[in-house]
Amino acid sequence: MKDKQAKYPQLRFKGFTDPWVQRKLGEVADIIGGGTPSTNVSEYWNGDIDWYSPVEIGNQIYIDESQKKITGLGLQKSSAHILPVGTVLFTSRAGIGNTAILAKEGCTNQGFQSIVPYKDLLNSYFIFSRTSELKHYGEINGAGSTFIEVSGKQMAKMPISVPSIEEQQKIGTFFKQLDDTITLHQRKLDLLKKQKKGFLQNMFV
Repeated sequence: MKDKQAKYPQLRFKGFTDPWVQRKLGEVADIIGGGTPSTNVSEYWNGDIDWYSPVEIGNQIYIDESQKKITGLGLQKSSAHILPVGTVLFTSRAGIGNTAILAKEGCTNQGFQSIVPYKDLLNSYFIFSRTSELKHYGEINGAGSTFIEVSGKQMAKMPISVPSIEEQQKIGTFFKQLDDTITLHQRKLDLLKKQKKGFLQNMFV
């Protein structure tokens, strides 16, 4: 008989029967903030280290190049941290809850509380696929008088149910394939809209 306290999803892949375990996000990932080097010191800028701001997040699933870059010295002189490939960037202010997965290591400004999964406990695409839950939690638990912001400590307390890493990988792969298909069809749709616009402009007098 199944434990009533255990969590079992209604739909799951064949071969997985173990219950999902309730954890805190900070138990399966590091939550890392960012920082900004002084803009008055030219030696801190235009280097080769990607440095992301929240306005760059939201349109792509994977990102590998930022609009602005900093130098190694700029990194040392700020509270920014190098984040590894697979980190899920999470905007923590000025629009809480936009996410993207790092395809190349980089860092961020202070408008993030990025999620660095523990490889044996959390799959990057699995947690990325739960962006709506992350966003909802961040918005509810954010605070501030000038603008709402959620802290890294608060995000680390977020309760989350997780299955085995093998099941996470299976789920992550499934949703990645769906997202890839959606992206492909969106491109086709955009092309058709562009073609229609051209026809409308040229087929009437």
